[in-house]
Amino acid sequence: MFEWIDYVHTALAVAGLNRGAARDRIIAVLAEQRCALTAIEIEDVLRARGQVTARASIYRVLDLLVEHGLVERVVVGEGQARFEPLDPGGQHHHHLVCGQCGRLEAFDDPGLERAISQLSRRLGASVESHEVVLRGVCERCH
Repeated sequence: MFEWIDYVHTALAVAGLNRGAARDRIIAVLAEQRCALTAIEIEDVLRARGQVTARASIYRVLDLLVEHGLVERVVVGEGQARFEPLDPGGQHHHHLVCGQCGRLEAFDDPGLERAISQLSRRLGASVESHEVVLRGVCERCH
């Protein structure tokens, strides 16, 4: 199976970008996650591994990965974003953000995917991607 890390390194090389230690560490952390992380959470993981990386470097790498369509920025609140790898095959999930505790919960919904597809056909549009972020109160806070 073609791994996301290999996909990212290949895409960045094709774009003419050289590999770097900080970038490689951040890509490795993202590849291990099931859902989106904040830059601070990435920094914490790296620090726990003894791989201290400046927060500014983390943000620069994340911006680069978003710019090249390799990572998705999920806005979860005012001025707060999380980042997660984009699957080259198009597999994805959506998110519920709890307005009370800030928890981010991933979910899949085939019915929602069908509805989005039907809507794009009805509008005569070619939808290349979509992001669904539901905001409310999670089960724990309810």
